[in-house]
Amino acid sequence: MRWVLRTAELARVQDLAENLRSDSALRLNNSTLASTLARLLVLRGITDIESAQRYLAPSLVHLHSPYLMTGMKAALDRLEAAIEREEGILIYGDYDVDGTTAIVILKTAIELCGGAADFHVPHRIREGYGMKDDVIERAAAADIRLIISVDTGIRALDAARTAQRLGIDLIVTDHHLAGKDGVPSALAVLNPNRPGCDYPCKDLCGAGVAFKLAQGLMERRLAQNDQSRLLTSFMKMVAIATIADAVPLTGENRVFAKLGLEALRSPVNLGLRALFEVAQVGGRALTSGEVAFRIAPRLNAAGRMDVARDVIELFSVKDSARAKEIANRLDQLNAERQQEERRILDAIDARFIDDPALHDAFCIVIDGDGWHRGVIGITATRIVERYGRPALVISREGDECHGSGRSISAFHLLNALESCADIFTRYGGHAHAVGFSLSSSRLVELRTHLDEYAHARLTMADFEPVLNLDAPLPLEHITPELFQALCRLEPFGMGNPEPVFSACAVRTTAPPRLIKDKHWTIKKQVPLNRTGDDRFNSTH
Repeated sequence: MRWVLRTAELARVQDLAENLRSDSALRLNNSTLASTLARLLVLRGITDIESAQRYLAPSLVHLHSPYLMTGMKAALDRLEAAIEREEGILIYGDYDVDGTTAIVILKTAIELCGGAADFHVPHRIREGYGMKDDVIERAAAADIRLIISVDTGIRALDAARTAQRLGIDLIVTDHHLAGKDGVPSALAVLNPNRPGCDYPCKDLCGAGVAFKLAQGLMERRLAQNDQSRLLTSFMKMVAIATIADAVPLTGENRVFAKLGLEALRSPVNLGLRALFEVAQVGGRALTSGEVAFRIAPRLNAAGRMDVARDVIELFSVKDSARAKEIANRLDQLNAERQQEERRILDAIDARFIDDPALHDAFCIVIDGDGWHRGVIGITATRIVERYGRPALVISREGDECHGSGRSISAFHLLNALESCADIFTRYGGHAHAVGFSLSSSRLVELRTHLDEYAHARLTMADFEPVLNLDAPLPLEHITPELFQALCRLEPFGMGNPEPVFSACAVRTTAPPRLIKDKHWTIKKQVPLNRTGDDRFNSTH
């Protein structure tokens, strides 16, 4: 692993540190604390006091206007008309945490504003990802006049044409990247990443985009006091989705995550309370790590292993016994997911032992018979973490294959798939996460093409793990006050990593110890001063 000490312009750090000390609201009178925090902020692109104030103390006033998103006015006009005319509305979602929470957010907002909406969340195995014609045809037969997609739809060109033919208006809300054929022909397409959209935060998750539509609707139809109260309440769901979908926790996403985690301290929602109980969290402000590794996996387990409708019911149920029943079921499904993931990883490990050539691949493409589609995505993540290379994990199911891919920062995986688009029957995603289907007969072609494509764009240096160090920090400077100052940078996650410090002149007094099979503890000694004194303080 290569250690890299990140550099920050000294003048910017000094200027920001002085402004931090001068801001009475921030209460950073200690010059060492202010300088350390200023350096960390500058390294995260926060270079002026106004940006620092927004970063350290985000609030609802920092949310962008929904109308900055292309198509918002048309979408709100049509949605409001549907509510006024009591038309049938269908929310078409996805089966992961992002998609299911997006359904909950928009459905709740519509109901609070006097309307009613049904929803459809596809079954991962039977239907797969994306909008399907037969669902739209059934909606038309049920007299649905407006369909709103959440966390899906940006590539649903055929489905959009079907809706148009059947006289159904379609509003697409999504955050995935559009295909080469452009955006669907819909009444409105809300997507910060669509061509021509100047929305300031390009990194919203699907629930974040759905929330912007909900925010605009509530601004139109609810009193100001109700808006503030409800927006704060909605932050809980948006925060869970934002953290679970691993989008950068910067800009508006930081507002969602920070306020949402604070609101999750004492949830009223029966489903959340039951979920917290089985996940063994709660009673205090949650961390982003607890959401990512304890809450999100249980919510995702519904769509991975069974039916994601359970998540929507969990957050809308009014009976505590039923809430506990659903939460326990999600907990059990998550345990089954872990078991299946372990089985597939063991098979992949054996493959790497039997086939040394896999270690030389610049893009790992690995397949197996009947691997559970619900866990191949997270398995691909594990392969990337283990080998430091882009990875596609594919389930062979007769003549068809279904796969998921994850990537490293240096490799745009969706562009790689675009370069061989004719191989796939379906594909889509982001720079670092994709899903796809193809004929089994084209697996060898896919493996060969992607490895050649990756060889042309990556070097061995791209695979070397890098530990980015934020600053040198003498261990005697580690104090409770420093810890409290660093806590202001939370929540940590993608785009806002936990600070990493280095310390010199440290020697261990005992061998490192492994705790609970996953944490190392080191007992060390540090100099009392920097003059060569050989007396040491012991610390952990």
